[in-house]
Amino acid sequence: MKVVILNNGFLGMVRQWQQLFYEKRYSSTCLSCSPDFVKLAEAYGATGLRATKPEEVVPTLEKAFATPGPVMVDVRVSPEENVYPMVPAGASLKKMILI
Repeated sequence: MKVVILNNGFLGMVRQWQQLFYEKRYSSTCLSCSPDFVKLAEAYGATGLRATKPEEVVPTLEKAFATPGPVMVDVRVSPEENVYPMVPAGASLKKMILI
């Protein structure tokens, strides 16, 4: 099993909602004390890998998929990185936000 974490240091989707729908009133989304996912993987006997720059992503993923057994990959992304598409609360798929 291979697990890839897109790690922006926040509760990313909640932070994104606060940005887009609540005028950037951020509350309780910063994960300044989040675990070291590489060390966490290793503590459970898995392989832990990390990519901190865009040019590291492909080689890190190639290494992850070439490694036998469970691998956790911590990919660091900008705190402002958002995920699309997303659907606002209570909206239909026709109201999907694409960018």
